[in-house]
Amino acid sequence: MADNSKKQVPLRLSAKLYNAIAAWAEDDFRSVNGQIEYLLTECVRQRKKNGRPVPHTLDEPPELDIE
Repeated sequence: MADNSKKQVPLRLSAKLYNAIAAWAEDDFRSVNGQIEYLLTECVRQRKKNGRPVPHTLDEPPELDIE
């Protein structure tokens, strides 16, 4: 039987990134938590689809073009 329970994960985001995700979530009628889960799910799905390795720059914070 599969374990369908959700796990809690503490997450720290910059205010800039949080605000960008919050605005995106509002546009998509999701909570911020739901938006983050959706984005992570899509990333994993894409990774499985194309099979490319995770880039070495994964730990570097992204440059955000957010006003």
